[in-house]
Amino acid sequence: MSTQLIEVRNLTKVYGSGEVAVHALDGVNLSIPRGEFAAIMGPSGSGKSTLMNILGCLDRPTAGEYILDGRDVSKLGKNELADVRNQKLGFIFQSFNLLPRLTALDNVMLPMLYDLNRNDNVQTQQERAKAALESVGLGQRMHHRPPELSGGQQQRVAIARALVNNPPVILADEPTGNLDSHSSEEVLDILHQLNEQGVTIVMVTHEHDIALHAQRVIWVHDGKIIERVQETTGSKVSDHSLAKEMVQ
Repeated sequence: MSTQLIEVRNLTKVYGSGEVAVHALDGVNLSIPRGEFAAIMGPSGSGKSTLMNILGCLDRPTAGEYILDGRDVSKLGKNELADVRNQKLGFIFQSFNLLPRLTALDNVMLPMLYDLNRNDNVQTQQERAKAALESVGLGQRMHHRPPELSGGQQQRVAIARALVNNPPVILADEPTGNLDSHSSEEVLDILHQLNEQGVTIVMVTHEHDIALHAQRVIWVHDGKIIERVQETTGSKVSDHSLAKEMVQ
């Protein structure tokens, strides 16, 4: 088994054609080993969101390879990509993406209900969803709907949903963007706990202090990875020189 869970080789993504073609990604090479907590940063329009969409199998590259857990997924069809997303990836979004009419428990169950390859029953799925909610401290709120929860609680529901299928990778897109500082710390603490349990975390953020929670910061600019900064604290912010270095 390869130590690299994610491998991207000469990845290119072009939108449009001819004179109006936009090279969102331009020959990106990147490896993320199993168990790493990596942050992706870059200015608006840098290509970091496009990279995240491809890593999440939400989009396919124009050229190049994306090897996820030993499998080239860069040329798979929509149905195959959907299976990969369900089995290998968990998603956390800035806007939570919860269904407001469903309870927290029902929201967490959704990835299992959409997995047509599952053969367990609804009761077993409910127990898994309950366990996921309890793991993020929301065992007492599982029957509440999103409008009845705070922003931090909604994001914890989203984290429970992301981990309910036990994916090896969690992709977090600005997971603290809509949260106050206290809720942000709670969410980051949960991500650290998951990482300590062996889950690979890839997080997009535009906030330097949030990025410093990762073990490695990957800087994207004009569709290229221009800098890889190692040796962050990986827990609490203690060295703001890293943030300064990345913007010079």
